[in-house]
Amino acid sequence: MALANIEFFSNCLCRCVTFKAILPTDVNAVDGNGQENPAYQRPMKTLVLLHGYSAMCSDWIWNSQVMDIANRYNLCVLLPSGENSFYLDGKETGRKYATFVGEELLAFARKTFRLSDKKEDTYIGGFSMGGFGAIHLGLQFADTFQRIFALSSALIMHEVMEMKPGSHNGVANYDYFKLMFGEPEQLADSENNPEAQIRKLQEQKKEVPAIYMACGTEDFLLEENRSFAQFLKEHAVAHVYEESEGNHNYEFWNRYLEPAVKWMLEK
Repeated sequence: MALANIEFFSNCLCRCVTFKAILPTDVNAVDGNGQENPAYQRPMKTLVLLHGYSAMCSDWIWNSQVMDIANRYNLCVLLPSGENSFYLDGKETGRKYATFVGEELLAFARKTFRLSDKKEDTYIGGFSMGGFGAIHLGLQFADTFQRIFALSSALIMHEVMEMKPGSHNGVANYDYFKLMFGEPEQLADSENNPEAQIRKLQEQKKEVPAIYMACGTEDFLLEENRSFAQFLKEHAVAHVYEESEGNHNYEFWNRYLEPAVKWMLEK
């Protein structure tokens, strides 16, 4: 198992960036009982794993069992830093976060680590802001990512649409959300709205990647997740939605990380 800390120049962000990569390249595919792990009878898969608001790329390493899971399922896990961007492309110079993760980072990692460039070997997931990002990027780059998982996702599109100048939702102010999502009154039909992305893909007769969602019943984002799951149902998008007792924290996300990965890898 290798944990790599990589620095390279991003054209999308106009600066040097850092990401981490988990690589189970030296794992013994046979356990102590002589049983072969079937995950090592196939090529290594790639999972892009996104952090939440006010967090950083190493959060998953510090707070979850992601390294053990990468080892168990023969996964290269790419951990980029998305800052507080919601993984959206901004119009301003150096703020193309969606393109950075969905194109540039993947291209660099595939070339550097000789990863598969096939859609069926490439997945994306995240929690909170990263859950939103995973859904948004999985839809924006639907020809790149086979499946999406999103835990306690910050699916706050409708809240942002209603925001007015000078308002603050307890997390950030109107100006921040306007910078991230664009003009609130235009968000309903914007590419920064996952619902609009799904409608567009379906209008174009393109496949929508399957989505796994989970949210805790004590989570402040519960209703947003229920609403989006209902949207997926109404639009016949293949998905799984799960709820159980829990809050917006790693205790909950750790409970669902491995189930999400197992679902992701199902044929």
